Amino acid sequence: MIRNAVLESSGGMSARRVYRWASLAMLLLLGFGAPTTVLGQAEDLNVLSRWIEWSDAPQRLQRHLNSLAFQHLDRRSETLQQLESADQWRERQQQIRETLDRIVGPFPERTPLNAQVKGVLQKDGYRVERIVFESLPDFYVTGCLFVPDQRQQPAPAILNVIGHTGIAFRGAGYQQFLLNMVDKGFLVFAMDPIGQGERLQYFDPDLGRSVIGGATAEHSYLGIQAFLTGSSAARYFTWDGIRAIDYLVSREEVDPDRIGVTGLSGGGTQTSYIAAMDDRVAAASPACYITGLAWLFASIGPQDAEQNFLRGVASGIDHGDLLIARAPKPTLVVATTRDFFSIQGTREVVREASRAFAALGAESHLSLAEDDYRHGFTPKNNSATYAFFQEHLQLPGDPEHVEKEILSEQELTITPTGQLSTSLGGETVFSLNRQEAIQRVARLEEARQSDLAGHLQQAIAAAKEIAGYLPPASDPQPIFRGRYQRPGYSVEKYVIGGEGDLILPLLLMVPDQGEQHPGLIFLHPDGKAAEAAPGGQMEKWVQQGYAVLAPDLSGTGELGQVSDAVAFLGVQIGRSVVAIRAADILRCAALLDQRPDVDTSQLAVVAHGATCIAALHAAAFDDSLRRLLLVRPLVSFQEVVMNRFYKVTGGDVVASALTAYDLPDLAASLAPRPLTVIDLQDQQLQSAADDLVQTQWHIVRQAYQQADADDRLVIQRADAVEDMQDFLPGTGRLGR
Repeated sequence: MIRNAVLESSGGMSARRVYRWASLAMLLLLGFGAPTTVLGQAEDLNVLSRWIEWSDAPQRLQRHLNSLAFQHLDRRSETLQQLESADQWRERQQQIRETLDRIVGPFPERTPLNAQVKGVLQKDGYRVERIVFESLPDFYVTGCLFVPDQRQQPAPAILNVIGHTGIAFRGAGYQQFLLNMVDKGFLVFAMDPIGQGERLQYFDPDLGRSVIGGATAEHSYLGIQAFLTGSSAARYFTWDGIRAIDYLVSREEVDPDRIGVTGLSGGGTQTSYIAAMDDRVAAASPACYITGLAWLFASIGPQDAEQNFLRGVASGIDHGDLLIARAPKPTLVVATTRDFFSIQGTREVVREASRAFAALGAESHLSLAEDDYRHGFTPKNNSATYAFFQEHLQLPGDPEHVEKEILSEQELTITPTGQLSTSLGGETVFSLNRQEAIQRVARLEEARQSDLAGHLQQAIAAAKEIAGYLPPASDPQPIFRGRYQRPGYSVEKYVIGGEGDLILPLLLMVPDQGEQHPGLIFLHPDGKAAEAAPGGQMEKWVQQGYAVLAPDLSGTGELGQVSDAVAFLGVQIGRSVVAIRAADILRCAALLDQRPDVDTSQLAVVAHGATCIAALHAAAFDDSLRRLLLVRPLVSFQEVVMNRFYKVTGGDVVASALTAYDLPDLAASLAPRPLTVIDLQDQQLQSAADDLVQTQWHIVRQAYQQADADDRLVIQRADAVEDMQDFLPGTGRLGR
């Protein structure tokens, strides 16, 4: 009952009445409002401590998003359970292909590969050709083509896509595998993935390394920009693989009807994508990747950006669909039982997909090879993979794995400097995505100039959908957690329920003098306690007569942080952290509205840093937030995608936002409500240049002018931060 009080509405009672009854009960329990502190006792502004049911608070956001993902995945499973006939499975395949084309594609028109052989190395029994081609104009892909001396003419070829090893296919395990394939008569093309090998996207020649970090860090960094634009890292990875097949079939040594694709770990990801989206793949073997997404989310969570589709789960796509799309073409799933990719999920996915293969008359064309090992290659699994390709690409031979003498990293280096960025230059994922973003922004600007009022109305409706906003379903029921008395005001601690099982710990500061106080919601990226100490910003607002409520929004304070994994989980299901936070801000507004000692008719919001993004969304979605003061807000999402480097996190942006709106659109929609902005920030979270502010926020000024509310919009520079109390809209200098 106590737990449910956080999560349920007040039933038949009015919210204000519930609050009054709760307040009376607390006064009786606490001696009619006597201070709860013992003289000299230190304050503890944590709200969730010593409460078992809340001990998992830092994990609750991820678990909540998991629960939403599981609902999508359960509906998908129920749909598949109804499929029996070959025609039904073919219809499902068509749905999968159309969905993948929508959420990963559409892919661009093919352009000339301009492939070059940069060097040839003859080894005992095979040669290595160092290859560069362009998957897109000036977007270079490096790889090595291994050609056996003794081979069929034409011969089957394997595209070997690589996992997250920094040096890519030059790693010992990858070489052992591919050299065995070459020894058995296959041509093997091993290519560098984006952000690995010679394709580092953020390489610094002075440091000799990426300034962003390892492979997964690069993938997610560029992936966040792609998501914002309405694209994805998966799109670029998959297209590289499709164009690599274009290169293979252009070679006279290669039989275009006998193309195979395989890769381990991140290479398993790429294999699954390419094989599901390119019909030329005759046989495919993803290794150490395939597992049910429910199992993935419940265990290690979503991985780096290219392993996540934009609204993929919301669109009904699971790993099994990547296999089903291939039926009845031969497919071998390779797994290890101690992998961090759940073997339980792997087995379930293969069982599920086998129904499609069976219905299409090729049950034996889907198989699973396992070994008892951690994440990685094993001789047993390698041999199973060799045998699979030997059978299905019609190249009989001995499948035994034999240890080979590997090549040095230098022997497999393709470019003169060892990096494309310093050898050939060319495009990067950032620059390509930027070109797409420029087109998106141009369309936005055209809509703004054509009919600003109409555009803003459409933008807000689109923002709700794109961000995944759900308005609060019920009035909050606060759980009181104690009070501290300070000179002139009290500090009260509460917990209220958020969406689902989410919770919001809160601090409420109420002046001692006066029967009713104007309400103010104080938001800070470091949480409710960031400015709650005596002498902090919250106290200054209280001293001006405000009742100040400060929450820990999801991913702040006692609720932990928002990792990329959590942000990407939201991307998969179409629910941004920003939208969840926006709804939580409105829950705070509803809580204040319940209190007879708080006047919410001119409810103010003071937001700092990243919380300004959620505050803007909340205010645009609900006009109960009457006045806004934003301190160091991001100037726009546009700046994040237009610049190579940025410091905004994945949890603070909305995937696909730039397809329909940007932060200035939200700000403009607030007119004529008072809005003050202090120290707008660029993508590096530094004070934005004046010309940038003028360019990015011109529509905000225009909207306020059209609403005859010029005096209600104030944009101040950084030096106004110290005097922010003077700039709350509707008070102080703004009223002059």
